Amino acid sequence: MVELLANTPCEGLLPITVGDVSLAEDLPMCLTILTARKGRLESCSDLLKSAHGIVMPKPNRATGTAAARAIWFGPDQAMLSGPAPNWSLQNEATVVDQSDAWAVVTLEGVSAEDVLARLVAVDLRATTFKRGHSARTVLGHMAISITRVGEQAFQIMTLRSMAKTLVHDLQRAMESVAARGYSRRV
Repeated sequence: MVELLANTPCEGLLPITVGDVSLAEDLPMCLTILTARKGRLESCSDLLKSAHGIVMPKPNRATGTAAARAIWFGPDQAMLSGPAPNWSLQNEATVVDQSDAWAVVTLEGVSAEDVLARLVAVDLRATTFKRGHSARTVLGHMAISITRVGEQAFQIMTLRSMAKTLVHDLQRAMESVAARGYSRRV
């Protein structure tokens, strides 16, 4: 009989550091899509606040911290990252476990913006894309969610099946920026 082993999406690929940028796998305990029922966004947000201490995010924003974060994923929709959802949320939203479906990484360092500028067609400079800002976009050819989680740190999520490509593309961009010895912040 075959023995199945649980692997994380980036198992054996991360962590890596190139120059002043590091890339590490982020392993939230749980990932859950919350889609507020029609006309119930405010009550869903109130219930999320009482259950987890965070509110439903506005478009292109995230609320909370690494322990419990709600990331905007579409109209009236958020990805709850961290805690298992309080099931009372089912009264106000559709609640769908996504824990095994996503690869989540954190890109951090002085040149993180420069690395992402090579791959993402969104202005991620700190002057326009501040902590708590989030976007659904593409990195190379992959659909991603990107959230600024620190002054020089970004959380990037893509479908689990794209984990190896995500790491490859980010590593190549990290190597390119490091080889040039270029950083906007230097």
